[in-house]
Amino acid sequence: MSGARGATAAHGSSGAHGSSGAHGSVEILVEGETVAGRAGQTIAGVLLGSGRVAWRGAQQGERGVFCGIGVCHDCLVTVNGVEGVRACQREAVHGDRVEREVRG
Repeated sequence: MSGARGATAAHGSSGAHGSSGAHGSVEILVEGETVAGRAGQTIAGVLLGSGRVAWRGAQQGERGVFCGIGVCHDCLVTVNGVEGVRACQREAVHGDRVEREVRG
């Protein structure tokens, strides 16, 4: 139950209104590149759908989503300047700016 509240809190912190693009699509900006997905997808879903399987840098190498339920924290990204957002829990909102996080 707390994971659902956390996802909502992260979603609300973006400052966006949940608007999507044409025909139920969303476009997010990932490190300067526009990536398209379907409305309702998580950021991780949009990234995976675009062929990106790794986006978080770590000393052990590149990481992406592992568990998909917000437990492992391997999918952490910065969204609209907010660090530590779980990409597998945060719904992609049209216009989101997503940056990778580099951690130890």
